[in-house]
Parts: sequence; C-alpha cells; structure tokens
Amino acid sequence: MGRQHQQPHILMLPFPLLGHIKPMLNIAQLLSNAGLQVTFLNTEHNHHRLTQLQEFSTHFPTLHFESISNGLPKDHPRTFDLTKDMVISFKSVTKPLFRKMLAEYSRNSDLGPVTCVIVDGIMYSFANDVAEELGIRPPLQIALKEDLDQEIKTVPGMEFLLRRQDRSTITSGIILNTFDDLEGPILCHIAPLFPNVYTIGPLNALVKTKIGDDIISQCLSSSNSKPLRSVVYVSFGSIARVTRSQLLEFWYGLVNSGASFLWVIRRDMIEGVKKDDMIPMELEEATKERRFVVDWAPQEDVLAHSAVVLESNDAGVPMICWPLFGDHQLNSRWVSEGWKIGLDMKDTCDRSTIEIIIKTLMKHRREEIIKSMDRFSKLAHDSISPGGSSYNNLKKLIEDLKQYMIKKVHQQIICSFPYKEQ
Repeated sequence: MGRQHQQPHILMLPFPLLGHIKPMLNIAQLLSNAGLQVTFLNTEHNHHRLTQLQEFSTHFPTLHFESISNGLPKDHPRTFDLTKDMVISFKSVTKPLFRKMLAEYSRNSDLGPVTCVIVDGIMYSFANDVAEELGIRPPLQIALKEDLDQEIKTVPGMEFLLRRQDRSTITSGIILNTFDDLEGPILCHIAPLFPNVYTIGPLNALVKTKIGDDIISQCLSSSNSKPLRSVVYVSFGSIARVTRSQLLEFWYGLVNSGASFLWVIRRDMIEGVKKDDMIPMELEEATKERRFVVDWAPQEDVLAHSAVVLESNDAGVPMICWPLFGDHQLNSRWVSEGWKIGLDMKDTCDRSTIEIIIKTLMKHRREEIIKSMDRFSKLAHDSISPGGSSYNNLKKLIEDLKQYMIKKVHQQIICSFPYKEQ
C-alpha cells in the first residue's frame, strides 16, 4: 500500500468483437508508447485468439494483458446474430467480475490502482452500471436516428444528453476514431456535451506515424505484378457469414467484371459448407490467373498496396459496400452519398449488380471517385502529421491522462466510440 506510482494506470475494455478490439488496441499502443501504464482487458476467448498471432509479443511489448470471462461456453459461435447472448452474459457474469477486478487492482496490483477506464462506447450500459456501483458518474452514449435518404440537420437525443450531463459529475470525455475534417458538422453537435472530445483517427495510420509498423505479408506478392489500381480486395470482416448462393453470386460478379481480385474467405464464413465444396471447379479454373484467395490478410498492408481498389479512406482506396448489419447501412450511405468515396450495393446480392458496380467504380466513375478519395486521404494524412488535429488531440489526451494522477482523480470513465467497423 506504500508504493508510489508516478504514472496513471489505464484499464481498457473493448466490446468482444475484433472490429472493436483492433481500434482499442491502437489506442492502447499509442498510450503505452507515451509511457503510460496500460492494462488491456479482453474476454478469455478473444485473449486466446490474440496470443496465437505470430506478431503478438513483438507488437505489444509494453502492454499488460488481462482476460475476463464472459460466461459463454467455449464452443459458442460468437457470430453477430448471437451478440444478444454476449450482452446478456456480460451483465450477469462479467459485470461482477469486472467490479472485483477494479477493486483488486486498487489493493494489490504492481501497476497501482486503476486511474481511469477507457471503455468501448457500445459497452455503455455495462460501464454505467459499474460506474454507479463505484459511486462515479456514468458515461454517456450518443444515438443517431435519421432517414438515410434525408440530410442530417439535427441529432435527436442531444437535448436529453445535455440535461443528463447537467446531473452528472465525472465523465471525462469521449475518444472518437475519426478526424475533424471528415465529420466536422457532427462533431460540432457533440462538443458542447462533453468536457473533452478527442478525435484521434484514423487510429491505424496514427499508430504508424507515432510508432511505425513493418508487418509484411506474402499474400501481397500476388499483387506486385498487377497494374496500378487494378485489383479488387474483397473482405466480409471477422464475423459476417454468407450462404453458398451469395458466395457464388459474388464470384460470378467478379469473374464477369474482368477484374483481378484478392479475397479473404474465412473457414467459418460459409454457412453449412466445407471450404472444398464452396466453388465449382469450372469457376475456379476460369479465375485461376487473376484470383488469390486466403484465410486471412493484413488488411492495412493490403489497402496500402498500389494495385488494390476497394476500401479505405486512410489508404486512399475507394470502397464498394455491401451492408449486412449493425452500423453498416449508415456507414455505406456516407461512403456513397456523403463523402462520395465509393458505391453502396445496399441489400442486393446478384452477379449482374456486382459486375456493374465493379465496372462502374473501376471505369465509368473512376476519376470522380478517385478525386474525392484522394481529397479525404490527404486530409486524413494531414490530421495525423505533426501539427495536425488528430496528432495534437492525442497529445492532449496523454497530457490529460497524466493530470489524473496529479489531481488524484481515480476510476474515471472515458467512452470510446470506434468509427467504421471493418
């Protein structure tokens, strides 16, 4: 109990899906690189997945990792359609364990008591309950509900949140994986509601600027001989599942478009079909010279390759979006109609639509979309460069976290709202 800890101890808690864990890990890397003590708390299932990665130990040498049970059996599929199970289990099993862990750190941890908790925004209710039990102010959450075909002029719920903030006393702020020039109008609505809004995105690019990243994958070698902007990169993320019929529609659409493609097909991605039975032999033969299919790919490195066409803002690569669930529909709408950096397939999945939309992106509207994409890519890179908004906001975040130790303010909660699920 007599130990003196000179640095704040930050506990980070992401929602247990890889699309949420990755940006939170980015934040953890940035804070740890600045000399802060960071404990990254994952569910036991995801902690095991992370530690199996070859680059795990070399990529996060100064982070402290802990795991916690989410109460689900080991054979639970943990797919998006079953996230309700995760939420229920978090409330019944994980919440009391989380509270106990915070108390244990206050008494016994070599890292010292937890100074603040950075929690994924989607974990709002979970963090709110724990915060109230500990006698600290609950975090806030923001909801956007608008007709996607209408221009957003107001943000419903802001008045409620403003009244709630008047009754609250301790929420420190929110971290947003975005940058000022991308979403300025919305950020103007959010800023008055919180003491601090830290826009520090794109996080993956900021990590490379501040720390560096030299991961290289052999799957990129298949793109090295391809012409500039000629390869379509296809990925459905870490949990989405499709039927064999949908897979074939995409495959035929890609074949008929004439494009070369790099496709990430997870072993568990196709419902009820073994990998060897997914694609007819004649279709595989027809694309042998212009396809490369892998179980996993380092997405950031792939997107930075000059031959790849689809995804993403930071890399300056236009997108074709096929929204399935969660925030996909909203994200897709912004990509297509708001920022005009790609095209939205909406809920269609047929080979002719896929063929047409790929040709449209790569030929007919190529210059228009590339021009817009290049503009936002430059703004993104400016934001993470020395003197840029995200660069400076990260510096402010680190300084504020250090001040918590000086002021002896303990167990603050900052809500993080990871931007754009990949």
